[in-house]
Amino acid sequence: MSDEVWERHANPWSGWSRITIPPLFVVAIWSRVWLGWWSLFPLALVCFWTWWNPRAFPKPKSLDNWMSKGVLGERKWIARKTDPIPKRHSRMPHILAAASGLGLIPLTWGLWVLEPWPVVAGLIAVMGGKLWFLDRMVWLFEDMVGFGATR
Repeated sequence: MSDEVWERHANPWSGWSRITIPPLFVVAIWSRVWLGWWSLFPLALVCFWTWWNPRAFPKPKSLDNWMSKGVLGERKWIARKTDPIPKRHSRMPHILAAASGLGLIPLTWGLWVLEPWPVVAGLIAVMGGKLWFLDRMVWLFEDMVGFGATR
């Protein structure tokens, strides 16, 4: 994403509304039961929302909120090869991303066989891991700002 898109994505409305994507994706996939091939339409809408969401909101008036800091911390995490991050932040995000990724196993299987409990368990793992990851990104952002990084 460009600098402009990252600035817009730092709007808390962007971050919080983005959390709707995994459940919307689940509903779009599950809709194949009711809609057949027409389920590709809601799936396409979810894909479009995934792309559009970081661009849909204006730049925030303030970055002094949890979600904005999480998004900006994630940007710093992504740029860690060119802009080093404090060492204490280098391990846990990988663990949380892996835990979140493991949630895709029951989620995918549950969607394949149309079994709700693995879907719910997978969603909890995917979304819980992502929210915890975001919490770590807030910490990373605040530490880097404390080290003289700029917003």
